[in-house]
Amino acid sequence: MGNRGMEELIPLVNRLQDAFSTIGQSCNLDLPQIAVVGGQSAGKSSVLENFVGRDFLPRGSGIVTRRPLVLQLISASTEYAEFLHCKGKMFSDFQEVRQEIEAETVRLTGTNKGVSPVPINLRVYSPHVLNLTLVDLPGITKVPVGDQPADIEYQVRDMIMQFICKDNCLVLAVTPANMDLANSDALKLAKDVDPQGLRTIGVITKLDLMDEGTDARHILENRLLPLRRGYIGVVNRSQKDIDGRKDIKAALAAERKFFLSHPAYRHMADSMGTPYLQRVLNQQLTNHIRDCLPVFRSCLQSQLLALDKEAEEYKHYRADDPARKTKALLLLMQQFAADFEKRIEGSGDQVDTIELSGGAKINRIFHERFPFELVKMEFDERELRREISYAIKNIHGIRTGLFTPDQAFEAIVRRQIIKLKGPCIKCVDMVIQELINTVRQCTTKLGSYPRLREETERIVTTNIRDRESRAKDQVLLLIDVQVAYINTNHEDFIGFANFVLISSQVIRKGWLTVNNISIIKGGAKEYWFVLTAESLSWFKDDEEKEKKYMLPLDNLKLRDVEKSFMSSKHAYAIFNTEQRNVYKDYRFLELACSSQEEQDSWKASLLRAGVYPEKVTCSGSSDSFSMDPQLERQVETIRNLVDSYMNIVYKAIRDLMPKTIMHLMINNVKLYIGSDLLVQLYSLAEKCVLMDESPEQEQRREEVLRTHSALKEALAIIGDISTSTSSTPLPPPVDSSWLHGAPGTSFPSRAAPHGPISNHADTTQSPPTGLIRPPPNVPR
Repeated sequence: MGNRGMEELIPLVNRLQDAFSTIGQSCNLDLPQIAVVGGQSAGKSSVLENFVGRDFLPRGSGIVTRRPLVLQLISASTEYAEFLHCKGKMFSDFQEVRQEIEAETVRLTGTNKGVSPVPINLRVYSPHVLNLTLVDLPGITKVPVGDQPADIEYQVRDMIMQFICKDNCLVLAVTPANMDLANSDALKLAKDVDPQGLRTIGVITKLDLMDEGTDARHILENRLLPLRRGYIGVVNRSQKDIDGRKDIKAALAAERKFFLSHPAYRHMADSMGTPYLQRVLNQQLTNHIRDCLPVFRSCLQSQLLALDKEAEEYKHYRADDPARKTKALLLLMQQFAADFEKRIEGSGDQVDTIELSGGAKINRIFHERFPFELVKMEFDERELRREISYAIKNIHGIRTGLFTPDQAFEAIVRRQIIKLKGPCIKCVDMVIQELINTVRQCTTKLGSYPRLREETERIVTTNIRDRESRAKDQVLLLIDVQVAYINTNHEDFIGFANFVLISSQVIRKGWLTVNNISIIKGGAKEYWFVLTAESLSWFKDDEEKEKKYMLPLDNLKLRDVEKSFMSSKHAYAIFNTEQRNVYKDYRFLELACSSQEEQDSWKASLLRAGVYPEKVTCSGSSDSFSMDPQLERQVETIRNLVDSYMNIVYKAIRDLMPKTIMHLMINNVKLYIGSDLLVQLYSLAEKCVLMDESPEQEQRREEVLRTHSALKEALAIIGDISTSTSSTPLPPPVDSSWLHGAPGTSFPSRAAPHGPISNHADTTQSPPTGLIRPPPNVPR
């Protein structure tokens, strides 16, 4: 292979595998290796036993290999085996090796034919082997057997894919010769992860079991489903030979004789058989390791650098050191206080881009959720007007009032202000919940000390709950203050005197269709309507330059009009309660809208302006009432005054609520965490157990130290090897232009190639590039 440096590459990877197996990461580390893949009874185990020259692998029906077996073959003067999980114990009897593999498999997977991805590491020293490392994977299965789980096929497939999908893994695809190559499960999996065939080596077994008159020459000559690294044929012992304990040396001699004597294979006999396969795998794995080593070294260095700081902290760690516990507690509480303040006040570092949290969520509660809760508290217009009407009548008593009583206004306003208590208390509750959530998010960094985290959450949450009652009392006091004095001299309040000035304000504008005044002129017609508290006017268009008519709202009512068969519009009529004409000679004005929603909206606007439906029935009362025009005007006046004053109250509450909660709760909690929390923790009777680590943290510390040590050892191992050597390059791409038809779809015909090609029968000294060769001259 060129020099000693290259010869030591495979033992180097063996040492790396051992180093990382001790920390349970051998399956996840991308070490250069060869994975043996094939279906059940494809002959994988026999190939491996032929390499060793001993019977040592479990045999039987169904799935036998149920855990990956990392087989490290090491050339040595003596012959023995040892397991990584039985360090120091040497097995010279290979029957015991088989028993140990079976026992270790059952220990982890049980006896129900289940599988596990945790590997068994076996090292075999022998003078009859070349340095080689292979991973024997469970055979591909289709149907569950016995107590196997129903998804055994997918479990095995996933396990195989864990190994072969890595770029540093060569795939030894084992396929029996007596099955169609196009149906090979091993080649299909290899094709999935290695579509260019750069990492796949084909092995064809059971050549001696093919039907008489057939052979696999077209496969071994790389004509069918060509691979860059080609195919190698082997002949294993039959089940009869195994049962008769036929010696493997004799089996290898019989294999050599088979290839030399078979007319289809004799020209390639020197590049077939188990010894040749072992040499090729040794050379290709060596070359592969050399190519992968620089990238692998860089990966190890980056992982080591990432763990250096953490490992340095853990090296001098002493669990019972009181000084360490005190220092750690102080640092953790300072970090907790800083994290809490950052989450509340906002920070540029560690910004959450997934959802709102902390201060941003509280800000949303103040300026979106709380105002929405106020808006959601919509008044039932009819109910409110009924309350105003009853208040006016009860204040006047037996007398008929000439003026609008301000006592009715104050009574209604106080009732509306009291209703604000619900949304205000809900706002406090939402802020409290967000503060508690923020505390829990900040204590995640205390997860290494579960008792400390639990006590910190309990103490801070208790403080928040204590502040809750004070905050709610203050919020209710704000409402009571508003109720206590109705300030009708407020600069933003319209007042009774100013109400007349604003009575002409527009309530609604929009297009309406007049159905009944344009019949002679050709049917319904659209006008632009403007509704105020005093009148309903309509114009030719929305520029409002040409007014058609202005209708006073005194004594007007509205009633529904049945929708006509041919019309798609929704109509209602306005009429005078004193039987007078509404417009010219018309007793009523029929108006239509394009949708039911628009009609309901116009009805609500008319109701607001004092135009009521034809009949009003008081809910909850057996008597019905019909208000006179003067009472209607008084109700409308108070209704507008209530709106004006409540807008002042809403504005004040929206301004004071965030200030009150911020002062009494949020700032107080921040101050408590920064100054009093540590004192409370020190005053606990069980403060000695606060800094007890969780089992997960102990495991994490040990794992970091083991991983750090393994990485350092691996880099030291790589540093001992010189890789400035020459190696055999990867074989060139397969030239399949001489193939008849698409490769892999059918067996090629026995026609001669398209030109004279020399016979490559003598391949004794050929490197792996000799595996990829054109077909020999075949007589027609």
